[in-house]
Amino acid sequence: MTLLTADRAAQAVVPVQRRAVEPAAVPATAVGSAPAPLLRVAGVSLEYRTPERVVRATHRVDFDVYEADRFVLLGPSGCGKSTLLKAVAGFIAPIEGEIVLGGVPVREPGPDRIVVFQEFDQLPPWKTVAQNVVFPLRASGVLGRREAEARARHYIDKVGLSQFADSYPHQLSGGMKQRVAIARALAMQPKILLMDEPFAALDALTRRKMQEELLALWDEVRFTLLFVTHSIEEALVVGNRVALLSPHPGRVRAEVNSHDFDLHSVGSSAFQEAVQRLHERLFESDPNAAPGTPAAPR
Repeated sequence: MTLLTADRAAQAVVPVQRRAVEPAAVPATAVGSAPAPLLRVAGVSLEYRTPERVVRATHRVDFDVYEADRFVLLGPSGCGKSTLLKAVAGFIAPIEGEIVLGGVPVREPGPDRIVVFQEFDQLPPWKTVAQNVVFPLRASGVLGRREAEARARHYIDKVGLSQFADSYPHQLSGGMKQRVAIARALAMQPKILLMDEPFAALDALTRRKMQEELLALWDEVRFTLLFVTHSIEEALVVGNRVALLSPHPGRVRAEVNSHDFDLHSVGSSAFQEAVQRLHERLFESDPNAAPGTPAAPR
């Protein structure tokens, strides 16, 4: 898991046609005189080119993320959820629609959006944990040396790695490397933290532990999170709101509130019923598909 850098920018994209999507439910706090969304994704279509053809990743996706939300993009492989995350990060330009963060259209990458990926074995091996967390703070000019070191130590402590601050990546487990990446991201104090299946490569026990730690961090820091996963269970646990994306190309099929569930809910009948409902909703026939388009496989 690592921060996205400019040399990992995604492929170029070209525009597609726009259409309305199923209205998404918004939380009660977004009604009436409540503040505007922190992040607004409006009618966003994305495409990328392969040597053979142009592939449409998403089609006219709409959703809003409010401050301190834990908003999850849930969908099967190939539905464009990771591509959407890269577009929010500013590495892919929408071919249609717009992405607005804090009232400002997203045109390029910036320190107000930090991405954490599932590849956690790409921390510079010659830098210690502390040096890895300090580096983006110094490279971006956000803080001077002393301030950067103090903030780095603060977030290293938040993820429980203070005793490993002077260790090197090869001395850490996979889960510990992920914690370093999360500390490095939070130390930048972005407006929104973007996480692309950050726990997918972990074993089940470590994955659950990392989910616990992420939620504990959120309870303390209350950062805004946009989280991508193809796991229904993880979506319900990590998110307070979940957008369901259809199979390729990705469209928003529904948005559900998941604030009633947490890690202690996993074994309950209500949780399992919710998982089943979401599975059926994700893979049902798309009423907006063109005639003759087959239903997604179950």
